[in-house]
Amino acid sequence: MSFWKPDTLRAVVAGSWVSRPGARTHDPFGVTIDSRKARPGQVFVALAGENTDGHRFVVQAARAGCALAIVERTDVDLPPDIGVIKVESALEALGRLASAYRRSAPSLRVVAVTGSCGKTTTVRLIDAVLSQRLRGSASIKSFNNAIGVPLTLLNARPSDNYVVCEVGTNHPGEIEPLARMCEPDVAVITNIGRAHLEGLGGIEGVAMEKASLLTHLRPSGLAFVPAECAPLRPHLRRLDRERIVTIGIGPEADLRVTEVTRQDARVCFSLNDRVEFEIPLLGEHNALNAAIAVGVGRRLGLRDEEVRAGLRSVQGAEMRGQLLGVGPVQVINDAYNANPDSMLAGLKTLAGWTGARRVAVVGDMLELGQTSREEHRLLGEWLGASGRIDLVILVGGLAREAYEPALRGLGGERVRHFDRLDDRTGDAMARLIEPGDVVLLKASRRVGLERMVTELERRFVPDISSPAGDRSSALH
Repeated sequence: MSFWKPDTLRAVVAGSWVSRPGARTHDPFGVTIDSRKARPGQVFVALAGENTDGHRFVVQAARAGCALAIVERTDVDLPPDIGVIKVESALEALGRLASAYRRSAPSLRVVAVTGSCGKTTTVRLIDAVLSQRLRGSASIKSFNNAIGVPLTLLNARPSDNYVVCEVGTNHPGEIEPLARMCEPDVAVITNIGRAHLEGLGGIEGVAMEKASLLTHLRPSGLAFVPAECAPLRPHLRRLDRERIVTIGIGPEADLRVTEVTRQDARVCFSLNDRVEFEIPLLGEHNALNAAIAVGVGRRLGLRDEEVRAGLRSVQGAEMRGQLLGVGPVQVINDAYNANPDSMLAGLKTLAGWTGARRVAVVGDMLELGQTSREEHRLLGEWLGASGRIDLVILVGGLAREAYEPALRGLGGERVRHFDRLDDRTGDAMARLIEPGDVVLLKASRRVGLERMVTELERRFVPDISSPAGDRSSALH
């Protein structure tokens, strides 16, 4: 019996019929929570969130062609022409559907990716490689929580060969149920770093939480993990050594990244001093993420020439090391998020730039708990000592901790601090930028540093609606 039969779906979510679908209604396929993006035949799950309530949009979902709706309440407008199932919790129903669907598709290879940074880029790299031969899909944007992971699984087609799921966390116990839902054939931990320390209680807590992805690895599954990561090692004992592939730059790594070089907007590297690869992404740290994609591709049967083609075709994710041309200025928009490790990686990318004045616009790194002031102070010390950053613009209250250490190393003309980013300060920051500069934007998401792209457009591309004002020079 098909998983997508209405009675099967009702049983999976342990719900009750409010109204059964009509006799002429085709079996649904796929799930959505957004009536604006609904497609004919999908199941609409009415989630109640902080800002909106999906129950207000059941009628719109029906008009878009949804075949079935799952609701918690019936005191709202419910269309008579689609099936409606009532459940205790729509979010729990979404998870139940994903778990059951995963179990109903034994030929679907699930690759689950977690880590302190680099998750989304690694998902993109793996998907680009696997799609060279196989049919499948991957998480969109950062769909990595209790909503995003089940949606990624449920929108995989029954005939697909693979799906790549990003799995995130900011508090203990979040990854384990998502791992149980995915039952990964391949589990990836990109790295263990200083992210979400406030919620996870230190680097050991981060390692414990990320390692919980391995608890539901399928018996024949394989784990890709960082080689140089002492906090993770105790949690790998649950797996036989032959089920672990380590990635790193040291001699102990199974897949050892060597000879990393940057050529324009590409990174070239070798694996185990033998096989050469390249990626059209900024940042030498991305060679490690690409090495994971090589390993996953080989695991799923791809030849190295197919892997190379996939890596060369990858497109970087928005606001994650995204290189943009804004008039006479190059912008490295890495403003999606930041922690001390990803901040350092971004700054090293900027420091390696040649032929331009290097400007670092960096802001608060959030959720670092008791280490927050110290981490920002260390950031300032690095900026002051690097010798490769020409101008530093600090944004935010926490970033003030970096001001004095950076000032000591760079001097007053090369360091600026702004308490916030708004219309006035954004314009002032943009006026510090000169034609020919390369500018890094890096901060935690709530800082909203991507706004500086607009501020720079106003300064250097006065009429951005004209052909001269588009950013067609963006590399990806």
